Amino acid sequence: MTRHDKLGAVKQSEAQNSSLILVAAGMGTRLGAGIPKAMVQVAGKSLAEHAVDRILGIGQITEIIVVTPPKDERLAAAMAQYGERVRTVPGGASRAASVRAGLAVASSEAANILVHDAARAFAPAELHERVLHALADEQCSAVIPALDVTDTICVVQPDASGEHEIIKETPARSTLRAVQTPQGFDAALLRAAHARLDSCTEAELELVTDDASIVRAFGAEVQVLPGSQQALKVTYPEDLDAAGKLAASHLASNPSAKEEAMILPRVGNGIDVHAVSDDPAREMWLAGLHFPDDIGLSGHSDGDAVAHAACDALFSAAGIGDLGTHFGVDRPEFAGASGVSLIAEAARLVREAGFEIGNVSVQFVGRRPRFAARREEANAVLSAAIGAPVSVIATTSDGLGYEGEGKGVTAYATALVYPVSH
Repeated sequence: MTRHDKLGAVKQSEAQNSSLILVAAGMGTRLGAGIPKAMVQVAGKSLAEHAVDRILGIGQITEIIVVTPPKDERLAAAMAQYGERVRTVPGGASRAASVRAGLAVASSEAANILVHDAARAFAPAELHERVLHALADEQCSAVIPALDVTDTICVVQPDASGEHEIIKETPARSTLRAVQTPQGFDAALLRAAHARLDSCTEAELELVTDDASIVRAFGAEVQVLPGSQQALKVTYPEDLDAAGKLAASHLASNPSAKEEAMILPRVGNGIDVHAVSDDPAREMWLAGLHFPDDIGLSGHSDGDAVAHAACDALFSAAGIGDLGTHFGVDRPEFAGASGVSLIAEAARLVREAGFEIGNVSVQFVGRRPRFAARREEANAVLSAAIGAPVSVIATTSDGLGYEGEGKGVTAYATALVYPVSH
């Protein structure tokens, strides 16, 4: 089926206005950052910001619609800095539903619509421009960038026992391509193809991996052009290192971008409260130390309020959730975990998100344990756990409140982190 059969229209010029839908609604479960993937920081900016920064330089793209995680307003708030050219809309339960949410608010005057993934935040502006240039040809209604496949790819199936996979076939590598974004479409074609999804179930929509497959099912041909190695997809934690190198390369070659990227360190606060346990055999662990003469604090893990407050301060500074996000009661593997192991894992997550730790300061309020004589020991244990200075001090509440009555402990923490350029 030709483009004329499907749409009855042709391109008028390469200067037509285009919209871009930036899909940024995914939670990034495989990345394991505890926050939506598009909000993960690389060199001091979220993936979504890196993507938008590159797209803004393309004059033909007159609007950018960022599809944000449903019921989470943090990314929408971060996008407000870009002004009217960038708009946001909550996404859906599947990628197809998120794109449709973007289509619903896209300008009806746009001749072309590009669909891009925030996970491919470092796709260069030149790649977007080549997609738009291809769409200027009246014979092209859909185009995608793709890379040659260098690995041998095989199709597998279960063996007779169902316990193992066996190779069913091995397609020739010359016929295979690794598909990327941005994918570009005639606006009318993309809208019509997505409208056909109305009869699909949520389960069927979850199987839709990209928009090229949707328009192909609608009967349109999809042109393929060479992709870019810079348009890598951030999926796993190890991908963040490669993304950091791309960010550093971009800054090195764009002095103005380097100046814009100079931001202040980030500060986060945390507070944790634990009651003294009713179990007289409960061990007291606080600031990474064991106090054998005191009854311990209740809690899902070891009740170390100092370490827990420090974790929350680190997460707050890096903007990657909180203690419950990463170590909540729904994570049985952290039941009984030591405060030292939790703060070490918190530090790892902060660094994985693109930050280094400056220092952490904690003060706890309580009658027990007696802490002054072990202060330096606690500082050394916690500092070693996170690979950065930690200082802990203690005070009482002059007999006031639950701390003064010896019924519980409150810990307050402040952490400083700063973005790292790889």
